[in-house]
This record gives sequence, structure tokens and C-alpha cells, in this order.
Amino acid sequence: MLAWRAFRSMARNLRRELFVDDFRTYRGIDLLVVSMHIANIVSSTAKAPRVAVMLPTSGVFAGVASGVWFAGRTLVPLNYLLKSEELQYVIDDCGADLLIASRKLCEHLKLEPKAKHIIWIEDINFKKLPRPRWPKSAGPDDLAVMLYTSGTSGRPKGVMLTHKNLLSNVRQTRQHIHFTKEEIFLGVLPQFHSFGLTALTLIPFLSGARAVYQARFVPKQIIEACRKHRPTVFMGLPSMYNALLTVKDATPDDLKSIRIAVSGGEPLPESVAKRFQERFGIQICEGFGMTESAPVTHVRLPDEQAPGSVGRPLPEVKQRIVDPETNKDLPPGQDGELRMSGPNIMKGYHNLPEETAAAFDEEGYLRTGDMARVDERGFLWITGRIKEMIIVGGENVFPREVEEVLDAHEDVFAAGVVGERDDIRGETVVAFVEAEEGKTPDPDALRAWCRERLAGYKVPRRIVVVDKLPRNPTGKIMRRALVERIKEEQAESPKA
Repeated sequence: MLAWRAFRSMARNLRRELFVDDFRTYRGIDLLVVSMHIANIVSSTAKAPRVAVMLPTSGVFAGVASGVWFAGRTLVPLNYLLKSEELQYVIDDCGADLLIASRKLCEHLKLEPKAKHIIWIEDINFKKLPRPRWPKSAGPDDLAVMLYTSGTSGRPKGVMLTHKNLLSNVRQTRQHIHFTKEEIFLGVLPQFHSFGLTALTLIPFLSGARAVYQARFVPKQIIEACRKHRPTVFMGLPSMYNALLTVKDATPDDLKSIRIAVSGGEPLPESVAKRFQERFGIQICEGFGMTESAPVTHVRLPDEQAPGSVGRPLPEVKQRIVDPETNKDLPPGQDGELRMSGPNIMKGYHNLPEETAAAFDEEGYLRTGDMARVDERGFLWITGRIKEMIIVGGENVFPREVEEVLDAHEDVFAAGVVGERDDIRGETVVAFVEAEEGKTPDPDALRAWCRERLAGYKVPRRIVVVDKLPRNPTGKIMRRALVERIKEEQAESPKA
């Protein structure tokens, strides 16, 4: 299905520039040549049903992905920011006997992946005409992609996404945001991530729109790309929007072509959204999704008045808010676990039948693990993670609420909040903060700031200023790493 959709898009846009990256421009005809070369290599080399791919964010990625689908195989994009052991685990776990990778990328990151066959993208002569071929057909429930979670807890899990899952999410997102062929996407998210794969690769590719890629996120270069290419769509992480605010010579005129700016991947601090709108006149539209949902499920549109919300569900996505203890649906306004269903929801986890079964409830809804609430209009607010909830003297504290307050302080660039064991109260709140450039946060002043805005039990007992907060490869703050830091400090401290 994806192979034929990609083929039609390339054939209809033979002379149209579809992708621009750090090295070159790709028209439909260029991508078709890449796809057929890759399909021929895969068919003659790989015996396994899955093919691993490790490439930087670029235009060639779409051609390679299409080639894998042309050959009737499943694409496994590799997260090249993982540690070597984790990366090798993914290659071994997915069972790929062929890896298509960038030699320059591996040398730069000092990676030495092992597979039965490794084809370096730099060694393929794409100027030579390939042997022409038709794409192989695939059914809606056949696997198209396996995306591995970043592994912040335990081993990475392979999320199995079908052709139906991905094509549904492309259709749902296009209908919800009203993307057209005339859009120009500016892409900086890695294509091994579901956000970068679907929203910034498949949507423009299958729509015949244009996408401009930059392999590395450098704030000043993003502003320069906006000046040069005049994108209409920008999608990024909250930390990226925050970083763009540090470009001193950036003006509203530089970003005036952007008609929609979407934030996803992690919660968008209210302070970042407010400062971005004041500085550039652009309202950031927060969205929500998961790798397991291919990934987009919600996006708040620019004209929708629901500050702090991630919007209403996309067409065909159904949402429930459930009491995690009783499994009963909750009315609007009450916090519970968000559960979702729809044609974009994953098939399951690769080789993990028990975890797959546990991921769905009795009615077939995906258990997201996120605490949330909806209003009468169907707008969704994410309030925290069930597993990250801190219980202070019997009262529930969600890290996001405390982080929002700290993020709003002028001295704080970003905050990460976790719980620390306490013999009297069960747990206490600990905050780690990263300073805004040129600022020196004072922990006592920050605690006073929190006391004015939070209930007493939610105020951090300790605030630790750090040079850099630990983040996973997609930019999310790793609260688990902060918990481990606390455990290490406790182990090193002298016993009473």
C-alpha cells in the first residue's frame, strides 16, 4: 500500500522538487531512481522480512524507505543516538540481515553496527539507471515499519505499525490540519522518530508537498532556513521553540510565512508558548501522540480557544478518560487515564505478546499511561504520567504541574521534577533546573516562587541547579535518569 502510494506521488511529481536537504534537492524522478536501486539491492541481498536503515535526516531517507517497501519488506529506522549496545540490540531483535546506513554518520558517531550485510549509502551509484520494477503489493495489516521506543526504561520495544496504521494517520492529520500540496514543511526532527517519520516525511511526500530538511538543529540555521525557504509548516519539540527564542537577530518577519507551528514530543511549557507568541506573533499549536499511535492523535488548531490543551482528537480517533483503579469512564473535568482507539493504533510490540496484551483494555483501547482530562467540547489536557506520579502524604503530585511553574521563572530554561523517598511523607518533590542563558537560579528564590503558585505539598523540598538536564535522543527530559541520580546520592551519603 505505502509502496504504491509513494510510487504514484513520485510519478505525478517527476520534475517537482519534493525534498531539499543539506546536500541536494530531490525531485520525484530522483526519488524514483533511488527507490528502484534500493529495491533491487534489498531483493538480491536480504532474506529477512525486515531491513534496518540508519540515515541522517535527509531527502534520501524517503527514497530508501520507498525502496524497502517496493521490495515488499518492513522498514526498521534505527535511532543512531542510542548507545552502541542498545543499537545492536535493536538490529538483533528485529532480525534484519541487511543494514543500509551512512558511513559518514557512523564514523562521526563512532558507531560500528554489525549485520550480515551492510550497504553504505555513499557507495551506491544513483546516477546509474536502475533496473525498472513495479512495487510489490501489501495488505493493510502487513507490517510497514517497526519503530523502537527510546528505551528510557528497560530494553527498547519494537512498535509494529502496519500500512493501514501509517496511511490512516497521514489521512487523519491532513484532514484535521487541512494540509495542501502547496505547503512547505521545515523538518529538523529525526526520521527514526515517529513524529519525524509521519508528520515531516510521509505527509509531505504522499501529498506532493515540499519538505526542507536540516540534519542538525541549530537555532540560527533554522531562522536562516525560514528566511530562505519561507516554510508554511514547522513542527518541533518545545525545547526547539525555546531555543529559537535565543536567536537575538530573529524577527517576526523571518517567520511570517509559517501558517501553523506544531509542538509535540513532550509537554509545551506555557511560558515558552507565551514568549514565542509575544516575540514572533505565532501561536504554537500543541499536539499529542505516541509511537504506538503512528503517532498523531490530537492537535489544537490556531483558531481554537483552549489554552494548555492538546486539542481535539483527529478524525476516527476515539478517546476515553478512565479511572485506572476501577476501569470506569470518568465525566468531563475529571483526571483519569487516557485510552484511545482508531485505525492508526499499532498492531502490537514485536515478540512481546504479554506486553502487547497489557497495552490494550477489554474494549480494545490503547492504555496510554497518561493522566488527562477532557472538557465538554472534547478538548484534551495531559496532566501527567501515571507511573511518574509522586505521592506526598497521600496527595498526588504530577511532575508536569510543578515543571510548568518552574519553567515560567525568568531564570529557568527547563525543569525536571521527580519524587524522592521520605520516611515521614512517603515521597517528597525534588526539582532539577537548567539555567536560562546568562542567569543564575537561586534555589531559595525558586521555592518561594513555587509557594506562591502551588499547594504546599507540591512545592519542591529540594531544588538542584544543573548544567544540563538529561534528555533522550528525541529531546525529552529523562526523569528516570534524575531518579537514578538521587539513588546514587543516597547510596554515597554516610549512613546515620
